[in-house]
Amino acid sequence: MSETKPESSTAVTNLRDKVMEAIKSVYDPEIPVDIYELGLIYEVNVYPVNNVYVLMTLTSPSCPSAEEIPGEVEMKVKAIEGVNDVKVELTFDPPYSQEMMSEAAKLELGFMYRQ
Repeated sequence: MSETKPESSTAVTNLRDKVMEAIKSVYDPEIPVDIYELGLIYEVNVYPVNNVYVLMTLTSPSCPSAEEIPGEVEMKVKAIEGVNDVKVELTFDPPYSQEMMSEAAKLELGFMYRQ
């Protein structure tokens, strides 16, 4: 099966960068680290017609911000000029663990120490 390439892969790359910036501006209200660095974003796809798909999780299925965080991701990505449609899907497979956090997030939250 062949993959169709968009007319301008540079445009898709630039849009993907803007999508990632938008995602990195979303924080779990209880944790002072953005959801990307926390490891809550499993997948981000930008399709040729500028539709964006985000697969994400939460720190726990009973997260008090379960409704707010995916809605904020969708709102911020939809606000990007050129984005056509956004779908944010929540999954708990695989379950979230602290190992999914970036080193920066672990340092910020005190799970790692600078040497």
